[in-house]
Amino acid sequence: MKKIATIALALGLSASTAFAGGYTVPVVESTPVVAGTSSSNAGILIPALLLVGVAVAASSN
Repeated sequence: MKKIATIALALGLSASTAFAGGYTVPVVESTPVVAGTSSSNAGILIPALLLVGVAVAASSN
């Protein structure tokens, strides 16, 4: 009985060291994304076109 307990203890201790630390997920660093800026300014273009449209409509009366 003592031999079986000794063998079980030796197997138990050797098996626990095989899994020490566990699995860690590798860390992958991503490259930063730089948002591009557009060269046109739509904030000025739309009101300007609206103003031209109103001027053409007013002159056609």
